[in-house]
Amino acid sequence: MDLPRSFTIRESSHRISNPFTSEKLAILGQAISPSPGTSMLDLACGKGELLCTWARDHGVTGTGVDISTVSIGAARARAVELGVADRVGFVHGDASGHVADDPVGIAACVGATWIGPGVPGTVELLRRSLAPGGMMLIGEPYWRREPQDQATVEACHMSRKDDCLPLPELLEQFRDLGCDVVEMVLADQDSWDRYVAAQWLNIRRWLDANPDDELADEMREELATSPVLHARYQREYLGWGVFVLMNR
Repeated sequence: MDLPRSFTIRESSHRISNPFTSEKLAILGQAISPSPGTSMLDLACGKGELLCTWARDHGVTGTGVDISTVSIGAARARAVELGVADRVGFVHGDASGHVADDPVGIAACVGATWIGPGVPGTVELLRRSLAPGGMMLIGEPYWRREPQDQATVEACHMSRKDDCLPLPELLEQFRDLGCDVVEMVLADQDSWDRYVAAQWLNIRRWLDANPDDELADEMREELATSPVLHARYQREYLGWGVFVLMNR
């Protein structure tokens, strides 16, 4: 049980596997200001940057779950680096069925609502771990501009236009699921650039070191096409944000 190698190659230098900068993550923490000792569950936690930095900055405790062995190893190392390994722990496993042993003050799925699958299922999954009065964090893309054709949809890594909603409709969806949206921090085009453009250098460095690897042709093709696709479609059409929800 793991992610394909192409993911780890592409994001080898990333601490945050989403179009969210460290500054945006800090702004989100400052916005909701969790009390010291607040317990968290972070599903599909990636390399654990949310849990580790919030443990350092806000004194939270908690557990992250992710399917990637590489990400879990990086998360554990990051916890040691920041001196918070006694407050946060990381589990290699399938986040789609994970429920906390005890209710938590913050339940998060930042950028992986496919575990639900989809937003409604992910909200319901997080609710199963959430203490009364707790907060849910959902990271999700949305359309900045309505795509005009299927080619644009597919260039933004979607199968159908309905796989993503415009921002007002996404907020309406949260409302219709019985949630109050109490905060949000949105990525911007620079956040997308930092996330996607950093992948190109990761790929190139990997190709230089592994020219004969079985994935080399696939990664070369990605490096040749990704910059144009990003500039023409992704940074223009796709937004992304983390939304803070509370049950009504």
